[in-house]
Amino acid sequence: MTQDVNIHPLESPWGRFGLYSFFIDAPEPAIVDTGISSSPAAGMVPALEALGRSIKDVRWILLTHGHIDHLGGARALWELTDRKAQVVIHEADAPLLRSRDRHLDQYVAVRQQYLNNPDGVHEQTEAAGTVISGELEPTMLVRGGETLSLGGGVTVSVHSVPGHTAGSVAYVVDGQNDVFVGDAVQVHGAANGFPGYEDPAAYRASLAYLRDDVAPRHLYLGHPYRRSDGVPYGVELDAAQAREALQESLDIEARIAGVAARYLKDGLRETDSAYSPFEPVAAELGYTGNPTLEPSPFFTTLDGYRRAFSGN
Repeated sequence: MTQDVNIHPLESPWGRFGLYSFFIDAPEPAIVDTGISSSPAAGMVPALEALGRSIKDVRWILLTHGHIDHLGGARALWELTDRKAQVVIHEADAPLLRSRDRHLDQYVAVRQQYLNNPDGVHEQTEAAGTVISGELEPTMLVRGGETLSLGGGVTVSVHSVPGHTAGSVAYVVDGQNDVFVGDAVQVHGAANGFPGYEDPAAYRASLAYLRDDVAPRHLYLGHPYRRSDGVPYGVELDAAQAREALQESLDIEARIAGVAARYLKDGLRETDSAYSPFEPVAAELGYTGNPTLEPSPFFTTLDGYRRAFSGN
């Protein structure tokens, strides 16, 4: 890389969450993650104009993973670039970009079995139709190990960091070691107050890889994730904060894993609690948040441990 490029956060609101995308101001500019359907026109266009740039300048759309708050605006953003931007996503999460129905499939396969919500399927269908701007075939599928050229000697390397989703990736601006991870580093969770990941073992390995091998100079997060005291980090972390957040993420995962192992090894026990069938886990961890609020990270994460311990 010939010179450092500037990174600009692009924020768009959505319910209880602040959604963050990032503009890499390279010769071939890139936007990392796209928020929801309204984010490109309502948030990105004026933010880029304030920087003296146009949305039509964007040549890369880099998606860290397939959740609706990160790819929901992809089709809208791609259209605003006059369909000139290359759209990049990991092959494992690409079905979530290609089809709204795959988001509903994920809900039915995991969360619906724990959430006592007879309107859940309808609500998820409506959310996918509203929040996702359109189905889209990606321009480039990645697996990790690729290098993307953003012109002028600026390159971005792709690193596979599964756990939060199977297709989560980190994008690293080479030379300056700015690292964009989306939701791959959860610390103690965001608005729900509980970290969310589908595959505990993969999540643990990815955190260690980011801490020890990637070692970010700057770490960019998809949401303001919270420390153990409930105070959120920002979304732009320096090297010391990045290492702290990665280590704390590993520490809380280890604690959840230990508690889950004690209570889940003998199977699930249904109760009248909102945390059922994981009520003892929530009690020992001191988790008192509402586990039913979407995206329900409590149930997504505990289901991952259930599958790990049961072998299916």
